[in-house]
Amino acid sequence: MSTDTKDPGDGEGMIKIDVRVPTRLVEQIDEEYAERGYTSRSEAIRDALRAWVDPPVRLSEEILEDLAVSREQRERGETRSLDEVAEKYGVDVDGA
Repeated sequence: MSTDTKDPGDGEGMIKIDVRVPTRLVEQIDEEYAERGYTSRSEAIRDALRAWVDPPVRLSEEILEDLAVSREQRERGETRSLDEVAEKYGVDVDGA
């Protein structure tokens, strides 16, 4: 492990680590990283490590189903905007 003196702009600096990775996995990373919007293999791997340390929030199946129902209701015109409802009931949503 060595310290890289380049600062990525976040004030934290960088540390270079050596990791052994199966050849096929590196090949897969190289095939994918640009298509996923990364500028380098290192950037993609750093992002994967961040997600491992602080996993993104995953929605439950129940929530995903509720969102699908809500989307269908919106597409059928069965929903109303907050402004429409506020106007109907005379509620001022701008002044808390």
